[in-house]
Amino acid sequence: MDKTSIIGIILSIIAVGVGMVFKGVSPIALANPAAILIIILGTISAVTIAFPTNEIKKVPKLFGVIFKEQKLLGHSDLIRLFSDWAQLARKEGLLALEAKTGEIDDAFLRNGLSLAVDGQSAEYIRDVLSEEIEAMEERHLSGASIFTQAGTYAPTLGVLGAVLGLIAALTHMDDTQALGHAISAAFVATLLGIFTGYVLWHPFANKLKRKSQQESKQKQMMVEGILSILEGEAPRVIEQKLASYLPAGERKKFLEESVVKVDE
Repeated sequence: MDKTSIIGIILSIIAVGVGMVFKGVSPIALANPAAILIIILGTISAVTIAFPTNEIKKVPKLFGVIFKEQKLLGHSDLIRLFSDWAQLARKEGLLALEAKTGEIDDAFLRNGLSLAVDGQSAEYIRDVLSEEIEAMEERHLSGASIFTQAGTYAPTLGVLGAVLGLIAALTHMDDTQALGHAISAAFVATLLGIFTGYVLWHPFANKLKRKSQQESKQKQMMVEGILSILEGEAPRVIEQKLASYLPAGERKKFLEESVVKVDE
């Protein structure tokens, strides 16, 4: 479970709810069926119109990505793995890594290592794996764009809901109580539109993009590691090269530990 997604939603609800109470407004005012229908159903319908069926079908899976913790290999662990493979390849030859392919869970890494063991050129391997990364990024971007568009439509639908509420209010000019209720309902639609657009849909899109970037970065790291082994680089050289993908503090710690390990 991705705790930040859950925590963020809870905090946003608390912020709006407590803020309403401080302003002297009951949170019950948000329970407006008409406003909810316009914003939620309206956003769903707009997104459905904007995207083809094969992309809309992926929405449930995208929610899974947003609320589930991303399962990626630790960068430091991955570097050590490539270092061990490089040591084995230098001692026993590249074909010795063929037995390792069956132990790899990551399909991208397994495919890349298999290409190297099969004797494919470095240029061919880079082209194939780079194309796969680009295709993945395109898929992820199309998924994130669904939520980006939803975040664009929702606030506008909130304005539409406000206009409808004000139209209803104008029909009750002789009834002060009904007039106040209609105006309140109009602004509830605007509130829900802004809230869902800028607190839910846009942040969801950003989270999908960030997770895609993290996965893409790791796959690029895998490409460099595979090609380094193919070119026969020393384990220590590979570690120093791939350590550039680590944050500064983690990189320093990793290289220091690596030096200590070599000295031992």
